Parts: sequence; C-alpha cells; structure tokens
Amino acid sequence: MLPPARILYIFNITILNVHFKSVHMKAIFILVTIFLVKLGMPAPEAAPETIPLCHTPANAMADLAANPDFQMLHEIPAPFSYQGAGETVSFPTSDGKTASGFLLKSPKKSDKWLIVYQEWWGLNDYVKQEAAKLHKDLGDVNVIALDMYDGKVGTTREEAGKLMQSTPAERLNAIVKGGIQYAGANAKIASIGWCFGGMLSLQNAIAGGNQVVGCVMYYGRPESDIEKLKKLNTDVLGIFGSQDQGIPPATVAKFEEDMKAAGKKVTIKMYDAVHAFANPSNPKYDANAAADAYQLSLAYLKKKLG
Repeated sequence: MLPPARILYIFNITILNVHFKSVHMKAIFILVTIFLVKLGMPAPEAAPETIPLCHTPANAMADLAANPDFQMLHEIPAPFSYQGAGETVSFPTSDGKTASGFLLKSPKKSDKWLIVYQEWWGLNDYVKQEAAKLHKDLGDVNVIALDMYDGKVGTTREEAGKLMQSTPAERLNAIVKGGIQYAGANAKIASIGWCFGGMLSLQNAIAGGNQVVGCVMYYGRPESDIEKLKKLNTDVLGIFGSQDQGIPPATVAKFEEDMKAAGKKVTIKMYDAVHAFANPSNPKYDANAAADAYQLSLAYLKKKLG
C-alpha cells in the first residue's frame, strides 16, 4: 500500500484538475476525504466549482448547452414586448441559405454600422430594445441585430439549450459573414454582444478584417488562438464580472496575455457582478454595473464610429 503522504499528493494533484459537475464526483470526494481522515491526515479542500460557460469552442457548444449547470446560470427572461421602430431584413449567406436581422437605419445615409449579437435566448425583444437604445444614442449609425437562430427564440432554459445545440458552428459563421456583407464593402463596422453574443462579437471582429473598427464583448468566450487574434484590425473592449462562474478572472487574464502576444490591445473592465449582470430581464441584473458598462461601451463605440 502507498504511504499516506503519497496518497495525499496524488489525490491533491488530481482534485485540482477536477470540476465537480456531477453527484458521482462529489460522492467520490466525500469518500476519499473520509479515508484520509481515518489515516489521520487532513482532508483536502475541494477545487472551486466553475462551469465552462460560453468559453468552449463553437463546435462544442452543443455539449455545453445540454449541461444542466450551464442552463441554470441563465435566469428565465421576464415577459416583454418591444413596440418601437425597426424592421426585419433578410440577406443571403455563404452556405446557400438566407439569414435575417432586425435593422434600424441611420436617420441619414451612412456607411457606419453596428452589428449586435444576441444572448443564448435568441433575437428576442430585449435584444431589439437594446439595439434601438444604441441606435438612438449613437446617432448616424445603422444598427442591425443578427438572428443567429433563424427565427427561433427560447423562452425557457430547455428551449434555449436545444436551440444552441442545434445550431452548427458553420451556420453561425455563415450568418456572421453574411451580416458583414450586408453592411457593404464600404461599411465601417463595429460590433457588440453578450455571453454567446460576446463570443460572436469577437469572431465578427476577426472575420471582418479591415472593415472592422471596434469590438465590445460582454462576458463572452475569448478566442485563445493567437494566430486568429493577429487578424484583428481593432482593439477590443471586454466587460466581465468577477463573480462569473463561467468566465472567471483567470480566463480573462489569459485573454489579456493572448492579446498581448498577438500584438493587439484589449481594455478590460471587471465588475463585482455575476454572469449576465447587464441583462435587464435577469433577476440578478445589476443596474449600477450595467449603467456604467453601457456608458463605457457607448463612449467607445462613438469614438470608433465617429
């Protein structure tokens, strides 16, 4: 039998790399703790429980969306109906299909565009309201919120999970590129998005090349491929919550390191808040943090699209 010190060493090394995502793993932890205590050794501390929220690769999002822990991090949106301006438009995509978006045109002819990316729920009325607010505050800028689920919207965690699972990464990429092409070859483009949309906002900036002049991402999965980050033509404003179980501060710090390695600039604003703190339909909505983040984002976008 291995000596107790060796057992504890092996256990600690293992436990630091385990996220307790299931009841079975928690049971194992309890049993091993009891075993070590009987040997007269101190019980190890469990690693903090985190959920890989919005930071797995796009082609692994189906597995993520099926994770009950991931689903429970999203509070069910309160009912809301947007009654303001805007119209639904459609455009072709590279996969031979058609995509759509919610468009608010600039009051006067303009080549300035803001592309808005939804949360995992879909292009619901809250996203339309946020797009309208940005449109009003930015002035002479066209704003389009892309429909990443092709007309479907989730109203429960289960529905949103199924929508996220059933949308292939290839389709998401086609819609992103289709939205950029819809803006036009002469367009000056910035993007903004939350969670799932925060990830897509960064991908938009990578895919858009020299046309992209700005990128705001709220608590979305950072891109970890430095070669892809080198394609950015803009700096990035990243807004995160220090209490976010899916995008913890360590992940954000790694993103800063990767951006530096790619020779790109990123400005990080970290709030003492949870995931989706800026979503007004979230019962855990942080009004003060959301208001500050909005003003920061607005100032950034005005500078980039001015």
